[in-house]
Order: sequence, then structure tokens, then C-alpha cells
Amino acid sequence: MAKGTVLIVDDKKNVLNALDLLLQDEFEEIITLNNPKTLVSTLQTNSIDVVLLDMNYTAGMANGNEGIFWLNEIKKYDKTIEVVLFTAYGDVELAVKALKEGACDFVLKPWDNSKLIATLNSALKLRMSNKKVSELETKEKSLRKEINKESQILIGSSPSMLKIKQLVSKVAKTDANILITGENGTGKEVIAREIHRQSLRANELLVTVDVSALPETLIESELFGHKKGAFTDAREDRVGKFQLAHKGTLFLDELGNIPLSVQSKLLVALQTRTITPVGSNKEIPVDIRLITATNCDIDKMIAENRFREDLLYRINTINVELPPLRDREDDIELLAHHFLKRYCSKYMKNCRELSSATLKKLKKYHWPGNVRELEHTIEKAVILSDSNTISPDSFFFKSTGSTRSNVPLTLEEMEKQLINDSIEKHDGNLSLAAKQLGVTRQTLYNKLKKYDV
Repeated sequence: MAKGTVLIVDDKKNVLNALDLLLQDEFEEIITLNNPKTLVSTLQTNSIDVVLLDMNYTAGMANGNEGIFWLNEIKKYDKTIEVVLFTAYGDVELAVKALKEGACDFVLKPWDNSKLIATLNSALKLRMSNKKVSELETKEKSLRKEINKESQILIGSSPSMLKIKQLVSKVAKTDANILITGENGTGKEVIAREIHRQSLRANELLVTVDVSALPETLIESELFGHKKGAFTDAREDRVGKFQLAHKGTLFLDELGNIPLSVQSKLLVALQTRTITPVGSNKEIPVDIRLITATNCDIDKMIAENRFREDLLYRINTINVELPPLRDREDDIELLAHHFLKRYCSKYMKNCRELSSATLKKLKKYHWPGNVRELEHTIEKAVILSDSNTISPDSFFFKSTGSTRSNVPLTLEEMEKQLINDSIEKHDGNLSLAAKQLGVTRQTLYNKLKKYDV
């Protein structure tokens, strides 16, 4: 017995009785109707898999239009329900037309028992297959929403961040290729996700590739896929990230790590909008929006013949340059409170505040690791905190003089740093700070006033 429910709709009771008797041992449940007016309500109250549908119900009417009407009503309700039409010899041409409307097959009256059972079984198998496809599509949509869910929010009210937000809103709705540049930890992936979220591809996947995490020999396979046997460890076919991102967005992080041999193939893929898996000669069309990011000096790499200039032109339609956190001091407090709220919730802590002294200490630090370092610093402080307020002693920073080794300093900046370091080291004790600096307390007061510390 096939596990399925068949609904038979025919205006002749002798036909319904005969079919019920024939099919009751073949399928899990048989439901009969002698009037199609209750067809939709029957679908609503029962889990119907296959409908065996007569094409004529009104006396004197034999054009089959009633059958096509109810076929369309069934498909409106649930397109995965399969419909087999019951028709007389003269209606064959009409039945063929109905197949184009969505019926899966038709059976001629008078019917052959074995052929009818075989046709209904085939329709039931098709219904089960359609249900699986529909379920997979639903799961895929849910998965896309889950994958694309914002893990971070674009936070910042400093002038530089406001300009970036404006730029993102302008370019997001286009398919222009975006190059995001900036130091490590400035939030390049956050910008990429925000561009995708605001784009016309937001309901499709954002596929992220961290090129720096891949061995050089596997980058091509990761991007374009490979065929079984293409190289030693290629034990099965693999779909590349370009194909996974089809109709969506592909984000290549740490672009500067792509070797020249792969750069040329990346350029071809972007020019032709096709990719060729490793070990294959077949070109596969792809429709992606490309976003790339790097902390490298691409112009220097081009001068050293380590990056293709024509590839830069292709990926750099729009450049989004992210400022380091030290240049957006106004955002430090906003970010700190955001991360505090996140990690208090994650670790179920009651530490809900950052003291004014704490905020002052956070703003004085130069954050060589940028936003990522601030996030990890707040997370660590939350984990270790036992009070409602995060105090300055929850943070210990290395000497700020060493954190800006790549940033040119004036003599005044160096002096200001030394004063800040000394005061922090002695927890605000000016006498001890002055002693360490080798100046009098009054001289230190004058310096503090001069530098507005």
C-alpha cells in the first residue's frame, strides 16, 4: 500500500464507488466527492497528495472547461498537489491542453485498472518529490536569512563614519565592485555585510572567503571549484565560492594574499562572468556582486609586480577607505557601550555601565588593533568583572608609545603620551607620575593644562 491520500472528484456515484473499491488497498486513504464545489474546503481539511479529477460536471456540458477551472483552483491552493484528469475519448485534445495548465497526466474512460493504479502511483511519487523540493526551498530561504543575519551593526557618528554610511547607501543598490581598504580590525567585513544588506541581492547569500586563511595551492579550487581527480586530494567534485554566491554577493577578504597565477583567472572570471573549475574545460556562468577588502598597499604591490594593475581597475569601481579607530575618537564610547551590552547579555553579567574614568582611559588609548581590539578588550573586562560598573582597572594596556610605532609622532605628541602612560600606570597619582617623569608636581600640572589632559 502506497502511503498517500487520493481525492477522487466525479459526479457519477457508481464511478466513485467502483474507484473506492479498486484503490482502497493501493493507497493509505481514499476520499471521494461527487461535487467539485467542496473541493477546496476538502483540500483545506485533509492532506491530499493526488486528485483524480473528472473534466465535466454540469449536464449538457462536455467542453472540459470545468475540469480546467478546478485544476487551476487546486494549483492555486497548493502547486505541489498532483492532478490526474479523468476524460472521455473525445476530450483527449482538451486533456493535452490541461497538461500545459499543470495536470501531470490523464486517464481515459472507461479505464484500465492496472494503468490507472500505475498512473496514480507515478503521480504520488511526483507529489512526494515536489514536497521535498518545496521543503528544501523553504529551508534554503530560512538558511539564507540566518546566514545573512546581521552579526554586527555599523556603528559610528563621527564625521568620517557618517561619510562612509552615506557612501554605502549610495553604492549598495548598484552592482558596482567595491574595494574596502583600511587597517586590520577597522571593520571591513562589517561594511561588506552592510552593503549586501542594503543591496538588491539582500535575499541571496553573502559568501565570505578569507584568502589569508587558505594555502596558496588551494585558493583557485576554493574560488572556482574542482572536479574529482583534478589533484591528489580531489576525491569528489566541489562547488567553488563563485558558484555558491550565484545571484548573491561574494566577499573576498585579504585580497592581497591572492597569488598572481590566480589573479589572472580572477580577472577573466570578472570580465566574462564565467568560471572554469580546476580539472574541467566547461565554463559555468555566474552572476555575482564582488566586494573585496585588504589592508595592503595595493599600489606598492603593483609597483613590485605582486598585483595586477588591470585587476585593480576591475575590482576598484568604488573604494571605501575605513579610518583607524584612533582617528574616530567620538565613536569609541558608542562602540564600547555596544560591545558592553552584547557581552553582558552573552555572559549573563550585570555589569551595565562604564565609568567616566573608564571611558576616559579608553579614549586615551590608541587602539592599534582598532575596533576588533576594542571589542575583545570589552569582552575580557565583562568576563572578569564582578560589579555593575566596569572600572579603569579592568583594562591594562601596553605602553601606548609602542602601539603607534607605525604612526609618525611629534615631540609634543610623544611628551603627551609619556605623561598619559605615567598617570595611568600610577592610577592617577600625580606625585608618583611626576617622580617617574623626573619633573616637579607643578611642572606636571602645567603640562596637563597645556595638553588638556
